[in-house]
This record gives sequence, C-alpha cells and structure tokens, in this order.
Amino acid sequence: MPRLAWLLLPLALLAVLLAALLIWRPLDPLASGAPPVEEIGIERVRLSPGLIELDVRADGSQPVSVAQLQVDGAYRTFTQSPPGPIGRLETATLAIDYPWVEGETHHLLILTSTGVTFDKTIDVAQATPTLERSTAVTLALVGLLLGIAPIAAGMLAYPALRSVGDHGMQFLLALTVGLLAFLFIDTLREGLEFSANAVERLRTETLVWVSMLASAALLLAAGRRGGRAPQGVALAFFIALGIGLHNFGEGLAVGASLAAGAAALATFLVIGFTIHNVTEGVGIAVPLIDARPALVLFVGLVLLAGLPAVAGVWLGALAVRPLWLALSFGVAAGALLQVIIEVGALALRRGGRLAVGPASLGGIAAGLGIMYATALLV
Repeated sequence: MPRLAWLLLPLALLAVLLAALLIWRPLDPLASGAPPVEEIGIERVRLSPGLIELDVRADGSQPVSVAQLQVDGAYRTFTQSPPGPIGRLETATLAIDYPWVEGETHHLLILTSTGVTFDKTIDVAQATPTLERSTAVTLALVGLLLGIAPIAAGMLAYPALRSVGDHGMQFLLALTVGLLAFLFIDTLREGLEFSANAVERLRTETLVWVSMLASAALLLAAGRRGGRAPQGVALAFFIALGIGLHNFGEGLAVGASLAAGAAALATFLVIGFTIHNVTEGVGIAVPLIDARPALVLFVGLVLLAGLPAVAGVWLGALAVRPLWLALSFGVAAGALLQVIIEVGALALRRGGRLAVGPASLGGIAAGLGIMYATALLV
C-alpha cells in the first residue's frame, strides 16, 4: 500500500494543478483585449431536393455565431441546429432551402457575427445517396467488385506459387514487401490529406501518426504474444487484415466520390482499384506456400481482405466527417506497417544470403513498380 500511495501521489498533485488552472484561469485577463479568433470547418455537405445541409465545427477563443449565409452570391435564409453560438469544437448543422441544380457548381459563403467569412464550393451538385434498400444493395455490389473479386482472382495463383524454389520464394516474399510498402505509403498519404479538412485544433494530422504507430504496436504484440513471429496461416491472416483495412479506405474514397456527385470519378476509381487489388491476393497467398490449407481458409482470407470495402463504400456515400476518415486511414497504415515488418522478418529468416541478393532486391522493386503502375489507373 505505501508503494501504491507513492505512485498515486504524483497523479493526485497533477489533478490538483490542472483543476486550479481551469478554475483560476490566470491567462484570461491577459487576452481580454485581443480580438476574438474564429475558425469554422465545413466537415460535410449533404444535398437533397431543394435543400443544402452543412455540418460545421467551430474553434476559436470565443463561441462562433453564424450571422448570414450566401449561396452563389445571394444571401439566403437558413436554420441552424442546435441554434445559438457554436462553442469550441462543437458542431452544428446549417440547412438552406435552395433550388440547387444537378451537375452544376455552387459556391457557399458563411459570414460570422464579427464579419469573418468561410467558403465552400460544391464542384458538381448531386443528391447525397441514402442507404435505402436498393441503394445499399447497389453500393454493396460495388464494394464486392472492388474488394472480393480481384483478391479472389489473385489468390487463384496459389497452385503456381507452390512450384517455386528458394530463389523464387525469396522473390515472392520481397515482392509482397514491395506491394505492402506502396500500400502503406499511399494509405498514410490519404490519411494526411483528409486531416487537412478538419479544424486545426483537433490535431488530426498528429492523430493519423499516433493511430498508425499505436495500431502497428498492438498488432505486433498480438502477433507475437506466444513469443514467436507469425508464420504460415497466422501471417496470411495479418496480411489479409492489413489489406482489408486498406480496402476499407478505398471503399471510403469511392463512396465519397459518389456523395460528391462525381459518378464518373467513382467508376474510374473502381476500375483502377480492381486491377490494383489483384496483386493483393497474390501477397496474401505467399505465406501459405509451405502449408496445405483447406478451401474454407482461402474463403475466409478473401472475405477478411475484401469485405471491408463494402462497409467503406456505404460509409463514404454518407459523407463521413474528415476526423474519422483520417483516423481510419491511420489505423490501416499501422496494420500495413506491422505486416511489412513480419513479412520482412520472415524473408530474412528464410533467405540467409539470399535476403540481400538480386532476388530480394528485384522483388521489392517489382512490387513497388507493379503497384505504382496499377495506381496510375486510379
């Protein structure tokens, strides 16, 4: 008990200090004469017939009051829910009755009570999809085409992979590292792009890095909980998990394109991602070369890697807030980093002198090159 008391004492003192600062607020008088700092982030735009809805998040030294709102240069009446000033990091929905035109561009401008303006452009106006039964089924089919079909096609190469020798196996492991390394960098980049759309106070860019490192550490600990690195079926599972989280992000991108009214872009993304994802199926199959897994295992791995794309398309179509999008991509990047570490470790253990030879270097280069070439289609 005395040891526990000494451990709890610093935490208790810290709590007292923080409470004193929050109650006393000694810095407030020093900033009383400064003009208020205001920031509004427009996190979501939803369109329905005759109605534009904006989900906004406020930040600043004082609550933000929305005074007026323009659409295409003209002031329009609007309703706010909840009404009143928007406190720091709080959200509100602004609803504007406006006969927007499908396929056209519309410019929005928010004017606060202090005269500060914030703008948003709807590049191509289109009604935001709703998850009614018919729409949900269509989006699910898009997700299956994006995730399940190409990964299953890639895993059909498994019988041919079993016939490779030591050099061939080392090449395939290095190829997998190259494929996953490209996915890791691309996923992290997309997470950081989404973080730029959130208000600065949320530190969303930092959240992407922290979530990436935390998920990688947790998965590494889970994979090595028995004191050994995952191999065979266990390693294939982690590869499928990492790719599944990445494909969730791809589904978000497709759904977000549909929510923004860019149907042509969404179609182009699906075509590009489908070609892109065939190589992911090959990467999942590589650790299984020395095993003789049952067919049901292949089905499970395909579902694990491909089904998250369906959930991604659904959520993306509903125009998810950038904070959650960035967090999702950060977690996916961490899962991919964990798989890169484990596949790289397996290649080093198996390869011996081959681990730094032409087969390994050529495999990494080929993996990066293949992913880059297929990414150009997106």
